[in-house]
Amino acid sequence: MLPKFLLADNSQETPDTIFVVHTEEPKFIVESDIEDFWSNQEIHWLSEEPDSKELIKQLLEDAEEYLEAEFESQENLFDEED
Repeated sequence: MLPKFLLADNSQETPDTIFVVHTEEPKFIVESDIEDFWSNQEIHWLSEEPDSKELIKQLLEDAEEYLEAEFESQENLFDEED
């Protein structure tokens, strides 16, 4: 079973961009600025885009929470290594 969200990047071609992949329905990829999730954001729908703007808003908020938690976890991991 896949996790609900995955992080992806393409640092050689788009070093300032991060991708958050939503693996459950509706499936999508959020492409955004690595420093600011809401900056230059583009949603790539892998499934049909939902009609509900409220659902889309909630999915994006969930993606942002996931991204922030992952960054915090990475920072804690690097702090432990020092």
